[in-house]
Amino acid sequence: MGMTITEKIIAAHSKYETVKPGDIVDIFIDARAARDFGGANVVKNLNDFGLRIDDPARTLFTFDCNPTGSDQKYAVNQHICRQYARANDIKVYDINAGIGTHLLIEEGYVWPGATAVSTDSHANILGAVGAFGQGMGDMDIAAAWNNGKVWFKVPASVRINLNGDLPAGVSAKDVILNLLKIYGANTLLGYSIELYGKSADRMTLDERITIASMATEMGAIIILFPPSDEIISYCRNRALVPFEPVFADKDAKYELTADIDVSTFSPMASRPGEPHDTVAVGELPLTKIDSAFIGSCTNGRIEDMRTTAGILRGKKVAPGVILKIVPATDVVWNECLAEGLIEIFKNAGALVSNAGCAGCAAGQVGQNGKGEITVSTGNRNFPGKQGQGSVYLASPAVVAASAVAGYITTPDNIPSTPAEFVRASTQQVTAKSKPLGDVAPPPTVLKGRVWIIERDNIDTDMIFHNRYLAITDIREMGQYALDNLEGYRNFAKEAKPGDIIITGKNFGSGSSRQQAVDCFISLGVQAIIAHSFGAIYERNAINAAFPVLTYDSLVTIDLKDKDMITVNLITGEVTNERNGLTTNVNPFYDAQYDIYTKGGLLGKI
Repeated sequence: MGMTITEKIIAAHSKYETVKPGDIVDIFIDARAARDFGGANVVKNLNDFGLRIDDPARTLFTFDCNPTGSDQKYAVNQHICRQYARANDIKVYDINAGIGTHLLIEEGYVWPGATAVSTDSHANILGAVGAFGQGMGDMDIAAAWNNGKVWFKVPASVRINLNGDLPAGVSAKDVILNLLKIYGANTLLGYSIELYGKSADRMTLDERITIASMATEMGAIIILFPPSDEIISYCRNRALVPFEPVFADKDAKYELTADIDVSTFSPMASRPGEPHDTVAVGELPLTKIDSAFIGSCTNGRIEDMRTTAGILRGKKVAPGVILKIVPATDVVWNECLAEGLIEIFKNAGALVSNAGCAGCAAGQVGQNGKGEITVSTGNRNFPGKQGQGSVYLASPAVVAASAVAGYITTPDNIPSTPAEFVRASTQQVTAKSKPLGDVAPPPTVLKGRVWIIERDNIDTDMIFHNRYLAITDIREMGQYALDNLEGYRNFAKEAKPGDIIITGKNFGSGSSRQQAVDCFISLGVQAIIAHSFGAIYERNAINAAFPVLTYDSLVTIDLKDKDMITVNLITGEVTNERNGLTTNVNPFYDAQYDIYTKGGLLGKI
């Protein structure tokens, strides 16, 4: 039986000739990156465990979350990283360079068939060039920096054929938003997606980056494009080593194969709160905006900038609307300058910032305030992710047109007179702090009170908001647990040591932040039992020796909120102490149990 692209890349970087879905293998990592928000934690782990750097030439820092260094806590973290880099001959792509995942491609650290890890949950963006990139928490990155490898569970693969021709006015961003409408946030949870078909084959690097960057929002491990001749040539001119591109075998086995007619696609927007809550722009009610943002790892490329300039040329941003534009990398920024695009942006009334993640990172250009309505080219619009207002997601063309119109619209429907805007309002409640309890030896049977949170797709910004990402002391983290999840903002105040959380599908989707696990450890929560987990969140929990288990159904034990249950981590047996009813969840697998008994991933190195 042949292998898919993902399986062939993983096998080539492991000690095995072939791998199959479900195998857990150690993988050699070609490029190992840490960003400014996760970098200080990586350094802390390396120092705390006395670990050294395996290969400085493959190891790098990318400062893209706070490229202005304007936040004092970020500035401290960046300085920690710089000092460590100087002492260990590690390359730093500092605050003038741009988004790390894009730099990995631009600077030749990855190529078709390569592997890479980063503290960026969108490291799977590297699927745009046929590389296997993964976002991971700071423990994983520290392990990769130390021994050059990380463990990984081989995902099953899905093949999606994009058939037909894209209609005029439908961009790569619209393609991924249409796919999100079809598959939602968890239908393809944990899968590796390969895109084929005439429309996929024709896509440029910039278009492939846009689509690959939103694999995380689909719950997928990665979206991979078989590399075209254009992509291979681009990478050969940059790659640090010679390479041969990787393609799926003709007899590769896919869990699912789907044929999708892209000729039916239309310009789309994601409504506030969930990237997968998409609707055709033409079906939206008149939605007046306060601000617009063009940038992020999803739409900060030169093609996005040219599209934006084509719409803004000779026009002005609507009165009362703020348009913020941030190129993805300094290379893109300089291309904008050379082509006269910066002048067009400024003449239209836009604010142009230096390269970086911008609106996706707290405190940066692109954030909005309470009551503000924003249309953004970013990849996430979780509550609080891009500020405290409401965020719609759309393509650069739609965002630029909307900035001129004053409401969300397409380029062919810009009015001669822009609309006035109205503001909405939101409220935020912050949880109180709670002390960290004593750490007990790891038991194999847990008994505790349950919190039943009957929701799917609880993302890491709901669990531990990005405004707290500069916190590195676990004792400070518990007070912020779930304080951005509506209905549970007092969770930290009401939780007790020993509690167990039971929840729905795709728990922990979104960012790679380790704090979204550590905040529960800080509170003394014993375990989380979910129908399914976001891939990065699950491995972060396992690496921290924090019990996470999955279930198919718990209906038979008539479980109610605040019931006491007993959970056997080895057998998976769960007993409701109130009625004595028993069922089974999926128990620890061997690798998880080994890490758990060692007290965490780094404790065994």
